[in-house]
Amino acid sequence: MQSVLIQQKCGKALKGEAVLPVTMSQVEKIEMVDMAMSAIILCLRDKVLIDVAKETTTTIVWVKLESLYLTKSLARTQLVKQKLFSIRIMQSKTNMKQLTKFSKILDDLENIEEHLEDEDNVVLLLCDILSEVNKIVTRKGGFEL
Repeated sequence: MQSVLIQQKCGKALKGEAVLPVTMSQVEKIEMVDMAMSAIILCLRDKVLIDVAKETTTTIVWVKLESLYLTKSLARTQLVKQKLFSIRIMQSKTNMKQLTKFSKILDDLENIEEHLEDEDNVVLLLCDILSEVNKIVTRKGGFEL
């Protein structure tokens, strides 16, 4: 999200109107802050938008999003790890969608500075795939792996 704001040349607006260059007119400052706020809001999913809907300034929205989604807290870490360890491969979904979901959870862990070794990631994914293969083989009357 921050990259999008920087690309649109309104990344400085995250720190508030007061820190914008004095060479900018008040109208330009307001436009930049409004552009940053609209870019943030447009990028949020409904579930996340609810968390910041009552906030009135770009800076407060940004700080709240950081505290909710980038802060390493025990509860946040446990929630993301729970998602990771409970992910299941389902036949009804495409492999790419499931790998994307797996990667998103790993990115969430990285964002809160909770690092897993590459070997751990592979073992988690392989265990889940093996579990699904066993179900398919058993249904077809074969043996378990």
